[in-house]
Amino acid sequence: MDEDAFNMSVRKFLKTVGVTAQREIEKAVRAAADAGQLPADGRLKAKAVITLEGVPLAFAVGGDIELGGPSGG
Repeated sequence: MDEDAFNMSVRKFLKTVGVTAQREIEKAVRAAADAGQLPADGRLKAKAVITLEGVPLAFAVGGDIELGGPSGG
């Protein structure tokens, strides 16, 4: 295995995941805001799940997304 090629490929994948996930989260939160469906505490629980086909890997990363502003403090 070429460690440099592997590292670059993983970084490229994670960059794509990050950019795509941010775009989708922003779209969903804006739609919820327009519909008046954001939580009163201004906080959303988030979870991302990563799996690899052909390799025994499945893990989740969770956290909170703070909305800030008038409804999110």
